[in-house]
Formats: sequence, C-alpha cells, structure tokens
Amino acid sequence: MTTAEDPVIAPRGRTAEQHAGPFDPESTLRLRVLPARGRHRPAPGYTIDEITRADWVLGPVPDRGWSARPHARRTLVSRAMLVCLLLVQTVLSLRLHNTAFEDEALYVYAGHAMIDHLFHGVPDYGGFSTYFSGSPVLYPVLAAWVDTVGGLTAVRLMSLAFMLGATGLLYSLTRMLFNERAALCAAGVFAVCQSTLFLGYFATYDALAILLLALTAWLLVRTAPGHWALSLAAAPVAFLAVGVKYASALYLPTLAALLVLVAHRYLGRRQALRRGAAFTAGVTVLLGIGVATTDYLQAIQSTTTDRAHGTTSIASMAWDCFRWGGLIFVLACLGSTLYARRDRLGEVPGGSRTGPGTGWRLALGAVLTGSALLAPAYQIHLQTSVSLHKHIGYGLLFAAPMAGVGISRLMGAHFRFPQAAIAVGVLALTFGMSQSAQNYGIWPSTSYLMPELAKNVRMGQKWLGQPHEAPVYYLSREGLTDYTYWTSIYYIDYTGRGGHLMGPEGYRAAIDDGYFDGVVLDWSDQPGDVQALIRAEMRTSGRYRLASALTYRTSVGTGHFEIWLRQPAAHKR
Repeated sequence: MTTAEDPVIAPRGRTAEQHAGPFDPESTLRLRVLPARGRHRPAPGYTIDEITRADWVLGPVPDRGWSARPHARRTLVSRAMLVCLLLVQTVLSLRLHNTAFEDEALYVYAGHAMIDHLFHGVPDYGGFSTYFSGSPVLYPVLAAWVDTVGGLTAVRLMSLAFMLGATGLLYSLTRMLFNERAALCAAGVFAVCQSTLFLGYFATYDALAILLLALTAWLLVRTAPGHWALSLAAAPVAFLAVGVKYASALYLPTLAALLVLVAHRYLGRRQALRRGAAFTAGVTVLLGIGVATTDYLQAIQSTTTDRAHGTTSIASMAWDCFRWGGLIFVLACLGSTLYARRDRLGEVPGGSRTGPGTGWRLALGAVLTGSALLAPAYQIHLQTSVSLHKHIGYGLLFAAPMAGVGISRLMGAHFRFPQAAIAVGVLALTFGMSQSAQNYGIWPSTSYLMPELAKNVRMGQKWLGQPHEAPVYYLSREGLTDYTYWTSIYYIDYTGRGGHLMGPEGYRAAIDDGYFDGVVLDWSDQPGDVQALIRAEMRTSGRYRLASALTYRTSVGTGHFEIWLRQPAAHKR
C-alpha cells in the first residue's frame, strides 16, 4: 500500500485504484510518472520489469531548464565545470610552441621604442602609427613592459589570461541571456576552437581586443535593465577595444543591437532605443576625439577601411572559414532556428512563464549568429587571407551563445540525448587542437638562425632582412643591434650613386653599392618577387658572399634561411 510520499505510477487517464487486473505487456499503455518525494516504488500490480517495458512519458518540462531562483549547489556545480573548461583551454594553448612570429616580435620591440620615445625623449624612427593595425601606445607598450619582466613567454601568458577572461565573460553573458546549461555549452565550444587556442599563446593585439569586446557585451547586457546612463559605462571599453585593434569597430553595430534587444525585453521599445542611442553616441564621440587628436587615420585606412586587395581565391578562403569556424556557425544557426520556434527550456530568464516573442528571438539569433560572418565576408571581399584564422575568432565570440543554445537543444530536456553533446565536443576538440597546431607551425622557427646571426651582427651595422622582426627582437635584447639599423623587403628609401630610389630599383642600387653589411633571406618554396630580385642581385653583384644556409620545415612546407655577408673589399657609399 502506497503512502503520501510514494510515487504513483498509472496508465494515462486512470488512477492506480481504478486500474484493476494484471498488467498487459502487449498493450501500448503510455505511463506517466507523477512527481512525489521519497523512495520510488511501482504501483500495486506492476513489477519493475513490466514497467521498464512500457512506453514512458516524462513529466512536463518546466518553463526554464534551470530555476531562475539562485541555488547554491547549482551555482557551485556550474562554476566548477567552468573552471574545468578554463583548465582545458589553458593546457591546449600552452602545448603550442614556436619562436617569435614576425608580428609578435614587431609589436614587442615597437613597444620598447615607444617607451623610449614617450618617457625618454628618443625620436620615433619606426613610424609605427602609420601602418600598425592598432594604436602603438596601447598593446605594444603593455607587451614591452611585460617583456622586460619575463620575456616573450610572459607576453604570451598575458594573452592566455586575456583569452581565459573572454571565455569567462562569455559564460556569464550567455547565462544572463539564457541559462547555465547554455552558458557552459557556449563556453566549452568557444574555449577549444582554433582561434581561441591559437590566440591564447600568441603575443598580438587580438587577445586583448577580444577580451574588451567580451567585456563590453557583458556590461551592456548587465546594465540594460537599469538606468539609461549606465549604458555609457560600456562606451569607454568599446572605444579602448577599437584603439587596441581598429578592426574591432566592425562589431560596434552588434554591440549596439544587442543592447537594444536586451533592453527591449525588459523595458520596451522607447527605453531600448534610448539606451542604444546613448551607447552609440558615447562611442562615436570618443572615436571622434581619438581620430582628431592623433595621427592614426592613415593606419586605419591602410590596415582596415581601405586595405589593399589580394589575390587569394574566394573558394579557398570560403573553405578556410568553414574549416575554422563552420562548426560553431552551424550550431549557432541551429540554436537560432530552434530558439525562434520555441522559447521553452529557459533560455531567457524572467518572472513570466510567457517568453519573448518570436520576432525578438529571431532578431537576437540573427544579430549574434550573423556577427560570425562579418570578418570572413570583409576579407573574402578583399581576397586577402592575412590573419583570417585570427580574425574569425572575433565573430565566433558573439555566435557562441547561440551555439550553446543549439547544443543544449540537441541534448533535450533532462539531458535526454547526452551523446549529441559528446559528439559535438569531440568534433570541436579535434578540430581546435589540429588546426591551432597547424597554424602555429606556419612560420619557421628561428632557433638556429639567431646563434648564426649573433656571430656576425654588431651594433651600428646596416642589415637587410626577411625576416627582420625576429632578429631585431632577439638580438636587441643582447645589445647587438637596434631596429633603426634594419631594412625590410617591404619598403626602402635609398639615396646612392643612382640618386634617390625606392622599390625594386632601390634594393638593386643598395646591393650594388654594398650599402648593407649583411642580408638575411627566407627562401621558401614560393618566394616573393622582391626576395627573388634581392637573391639574384646578391649572386651577380659580387659584393656579397653566402655565409650560411639553414634549412627548416614548417606545417606547410620547407625552406631555408640564407645569411649573406659583404665582401671585405666592398665599401659602403
């Protein structure tokens, strides 16, 4: 005989007392488990085997997948799982190893030059503000300071801290928009994607810019229900993100639209538009002041708004975009579609059982998911694949919340299909690990090149180099050279016997005059036109001799470094 605390199991439409007679295993009775506390026990007349053979119907799914009311145990479990995800992200980023990439070396030694310029009055010979894709007084100065303390490893660890912070903010942002389960799924799939892992141990602007974009989005969602002036608190953070990396401005419309949508959910159309206008006006004013008071406009145009077109095929770039971000984008599309169809399982917290309207859900999914297409579409338009594997991570940050909803919906209510989430996790982890390792091995290691150069480079000597950034960074730490003594293959302004020359003619005249004390060439399977010209001139001018040839292998091919030294009889002019 059952008690008040025993569960009652009975065929639909009939109580246990009304159901008389033995259980018919051949029937298609649909059973329902009514909620009750205490030890689970079948109703009289049924055995456990007979019950498990029946066609079950779960109880009604609650309005929210997780209760809106704070619960200490749920909070503890979700945060513990987040910590585990962050540990996985840390380990997968730290497994990447290579010497300094040209951009890393450039930004760090530029930061040292800017510190000398800003605080010690040393002239700025680099002209970094004319071609950097971010302000040279922000990230490069910070990176140089950290480099002074712990070298390149410390600078890369700083990037890891930035990316871990972005993942944590993404979790909190998604939890505020939806719930803990979607937040953990979003953080998990973002933490192991190739852009996150790669940038987590890469000393460039990007990790800090992504962190600032994530912080801006978090502040906007957090303050949306409050006073309209609170949205202005996020404007300086958004402005700083654009200053760190000019391309971050591409996501300002996403941030403004997200603020309007969240505020509309709580306060209505008029108040939402008021907050969106305040945020947009604040960022616009700050950007206007920044452009008017600096000389960065040329760099903004050359690196972002008027960037030169490339020759990479559209099909090749589209395939790369799909490889690097296709999984998250597909999951985000799935999450947006399913969320638009039905808002149950608690994606949007609130006191009412009636969720947001279909139009609101469609708009939120379109804004977040569509942001993943911004950087790929712009670079495909330019047909340039430079840094595409990094830039795609900016949009994935915004698409990840909808991807988390997609994974949550695949699992279903009560984690009915956990194998779906496991399959997605395995795919994301496999792609992220393999792709990040491949991209981290694209550039050649200079571990054997630096000792050879250290034997020949001395302070005051003029060198031509490709690469020149890594030699300047490593050798300047030993006091052997300075960036003012190096010329790259991208620009030359030479005055010699042939007059004032630039471009290919400038390189040819400088080599014929014996202007450089030494030349470093990276001779890969597909050398550029300028490299081929320089190498041919080195061989025919009689001014230089080949001192060393060091082979290397990368994830995309092989090549070798060549070190050419000027003949003793060759005199500079």
